[in-house]
Amino acid sequence: MPEVIGTIDELRNRLGAARDKAAMMGGDTRIVLVPTMGALHDGHLALIRRARQLGDIVLVSIFVNPLQFGANEDLDRYPRTLEADLQALALEGVPFVFAPSAREMYPETNNTTRVAAGPVGLLLEGAARPGHFDGMLTVVAKLLNIVAPDTAVFGQKDAQQVFLVQSMVADLNVRVAIDVVPTVREHSGLALSSRNRNLTTAESEAAAALSAGLTAAQVAASHGATAALAAAHALIDPQALVKLDYLVVVHPHTFFPVSADHVGPARMLVAALVGTTRLIDNVALDVA
Repeated sequence: MPEVIGTIDELRNRLGAARDKAAMMGGDTRIVLVPTMGALHDGHLALIRRARQLGDIVLVSIFVNPLQFGANEDLDRYPRTLEADLQALALEGVPFVFAPSAREMYPETNNTTRVAAGPVGLLLEGAARPGHFDGMLTVVAKLLNIVAPDTAVFGQKDAQQVFLVQSMVADLNVRVAIDVVPTVREHSGLALSSRNRNLTTAESEAAAALSAGLTAAQVAASHGATAALAAAHALIDPQALVKLDYLVVVHPHTFFPVSADHVGPARMLVAALVGTTRLIDNVALDVA
């Protein structure tokens, strides 16, 4: 089983000892961080397998970050499955898991500094979940400072999160490489998410229209961004159990919506309520 570490000081000591041991044996000591909130699924395991390709010491963090939950989101209901997570990580050969308490990460006497996500943090998921991205960037910044990894691995499913993390790392000159792993999907095409476990069978079948719509948009993008949006709507809108929040095409370098005459790379993002479960997904487009 992985060694579970609960405090920042202990983690730094253990990583330092691991570096020293590797150096004494003439090995490399590249550390790769995989930040998670637990409730691990095959999408997370894909990140971990990628991390093992990139470095010598893989550290998985499991921390349900209270700062990225809004007033109308139930932090207490977020699934916490530490024992099952540890068993899955043991099979992947992960040596260390950082599983701190909220008090360890945010001491009551020193809990005022935040990282601001900026204008992009107010769009899309940021509009639906005010403050979410400030909280996400704050905990990612803390983890990067605590661990000092050579690389941190994220999943493309959370495209806006990836964009903001990459922007923060560039803007603040953080010495870390951000590696992005393609979205892992169920057989139906539905993007894997911890929230999928909340879907009924009927809702899961309806939710598959999200990925089907995105796939149709990729084909239609050869006729422009408007055609791509129309193709996605044609497959998603008829699903009575799916209530769209947004379906938008954004520029990959700014994350702001593209104009109708945009030509070149883009990304389509979708968010929807399927029953009572909020799902997100995205794909790259080549708009002509």
